[in-house]
Amino acid sequence: MADQKYDEMTARYVADMEKQSRERLAEATDLIARFTTLAASKGVTLRAESFEYIQTIGIVAKAPGIARALLGPLRAERDGLLAFYEIANRLPAHYEGCFAGPDFILMAHPCFRRGMHPGNNWAPRFADLFWRFEGPGIEKYIALDEDRVRIDVDRLGYFEADTWYGAPFDEDIRNIKPGIVKLRPPMDLESRHVSFFFAGAYCLDIMWSESDGIKSFQALEMKTEDIWIEAEGQRCFPARYLHAEFDLAANCFRHFDGAIQLFTEEEYFQRRDSDFNMTMKKPAHIKARSSKVFKINGPLKTKDWVEFCCHFYTANPLTFEYFSGEYPKHTTEILERIRGQHLNSPARLNVAAG
Repeated sequence: MADQKYDEMTARYVADMEKQSRERLAEATDLIARFTTLAASKGVTLRAESFEYIQTIGIVAKAPGIARALLGPLRAERDGLLAFYEIANRLPAHYEGCFAGPDFILMAHPCFRRGMHPGNNWAPRFADLFWRFEGPGIEKYIALDEDRVRIDVDRLGYFEADTWYGAPFDEDIRNIKPGIVKLRPPMDLESRHVSFFFAGAYCLDIMWSESDGIKSFQALEMKTEDIWIEAEGQRCFPARYLHAEFDLAANCFRHFDGAIQLFTEEEYFQRRDSDFNMTMKKPAHIKARSSKVFKINGPLKTKDWVEFCCHFYTANPLTFEYFSGEYPKHTTEILERIRGQHLNSPARLNVAAG
């Protein structure tokens, strides 16, 4: 009966969302017609099915390469990223995850959204921090949502605030010894708890290395196997990757970038229980497909870098654990309640009594 009620509630919700979408698109008929003409002038052909209303975003026009076509010629970095300030000069009204012009809004890559799903709002709070971050000598680069743009520019979106081994983190980066760190959610948690309270994280791998006065940082967050996407007709497992370079002489970070790596199923299961040293231990070299999604060049303070790291790996307490040595207070309280319930369950009491 409970499952039936849940299914009925879900069906009503989906029906309401579809009705709201049809109504919003019908109200925007003139807007859609004007934008269709604008897109055609840039060489992009749009049809009725090219438009979608997403509650968390607004009215979106979809077509391969539409963002770059509307933006016009812009030099891309060798890694495919675009210069933040060059885009901002063309579309000066920019705010969390968006560059707004009079006729359309360009959006950041979907990997910055909750669960990396294109229909969700921004995950707290990496996009907001990145958009606001300024400083002398700073150069910022970003990946765009290449195939979607928002066209209802007069409506704002809504904002959502929201066991390991290896050496611990040290706020003085110069004191950190080269080596490997691996963090995992507690092994006694059920998969549903890992999904909800650890954002589905399977592990967080970190490696520090040092050469010629530069200390390098790498981090890879892998999710549980139930989190996957389809890319080019193949099931892939996404992992968020960070890389940074710390200048020991200047005592600050000089470079910081992030990427999404896509592992095949075989690569995923080989990599997740290993670490960054696995390519030196195994004859089979695993190199996932990688797409950069942001980059910062220039002097970056450690406290700003740590904040960016934590928000890039949003909702994952393992990041907080690495930088602070403990879980956030609310996570610790939840774990205590879960374990308390488990200890007091009838099954556990019977075992104890026997």
